[in-house]
Amino acid sequence: MQVALNDYVWAAGIATELVNTTAEVWRGDDRLPDLAALVAFAELHGDRPGGDDDARGALAELARRGRPADLRAVHALRTTVRDLIDHPDRDRLVAGATRLTSAARGATLIPDPAHEGRIRWAVPLRDGATIADTLSLICGLGVLGVVHTLGERRFRPCTAPTCRGAFIDTTRPGSRRYCMPGLCGNRVNVANHRARQGNARPSAIRPPY
Repeated sequence: MQVALNDYVWAAGIATELVNTTAEVWRGDDRLPDLAALVAFAELHGDRPGGDDDARGALAELARRGRPADLRAVHALRTTVRDLIDHPDRDRLVAGATRLTSAARGATLIPDPAHEGRIRWAVPLRDGATIADTLSLICGLGVLGVVHTLGERRFRPCTAPTCRGAFIDTTRPGSRRYCMPGLCGNRVNVANHRARQGNARPSAIRPPY
């Protein structure tokens, strides 16, 4: 499997999804408790939209070969990535993300599936790489790509009052506020709606004496 250097949006998205599987975010419910959950994660997030068909399902296949030690390594990885997001100093981000790419064999040129006749830079994994190695490379390239292209201010905590998640904002305007917009954003909207309804209720009118 290989990761193209211009796939940083997809890679940063996987990094965000990974760090937000922790029990810390889900109030005691770890979303990657076992290898089956890791396979499901890889199946859901592993394929880059519009990517090379030869790589389809590659991440999930690596996850299916995983062993308990690989799951522990993935748990350690998400802690490392969360620490980078929580402390977005540029030099620290670059140094930490560079360490995450240690499983790579070096950059090479590959055909660009989106543009016939064009090529692009990609980073292949070394032989024998595990699911943890692969996710580490993906997260590292995602962080490096965002730092280089968008800046370190794109690494943020979720602003939902009851959420402890974090995310890497790769949106064009850079105005994302929630780690999981469909969940955290909806919760905030519901809470605000209920608060407005409560404030709008007319006070009880006392009967005349």
